[in-house]
Amino acid sequence: MVPERSEGGGHWNICQSLSEQRQLYIIIQGYVNRILYIRIVDLNGIDETICKYLVICEGNSPTQVSALYDSVREFARKEAGQKPVTVDGLRNCLWIAMDYTDVIVHIFLPETREFYDIDHLWEDAKFTDIPDFE
Repeated sequence: MVPERSEGGGHWNICQSLSEQRQLYIIIQGYVNRILYIRIVDLNGIDETICKYLVICEGNSPTQVSALYDSVREFARKEAGQKPVTVDGLRNCLWIAMDYTDVIVHIFLPETREFYDIDHLWEDAKFTDIPDFE
């Protein structure tokens, strides 16, 4: 299933619930069999956030974090024709952030995720934990 794009074809249109589900599905599918501790943070309805969703997860080593980045990037490109607007953290692979406009994907090493604890920055957000695929 490929998500619908907004007019102009640039970014996913996640204003509708079906499109939101498709976008999150595509991002999560990029992780299958490789990732641990996936959490979706739904920021819809919270004022002054930079996106609508965070997808937060972790890999066990910098090499695995980098491989997860590659997997998500390729899956989103092939399945939805989307590239991240920006990516940060590729130099050391302790924390890679991929900005897909309305969805920002964070891939952490476990100790980096624990230190920054972005999972809990928005107490009024809705959380969805995805079972491990390992």
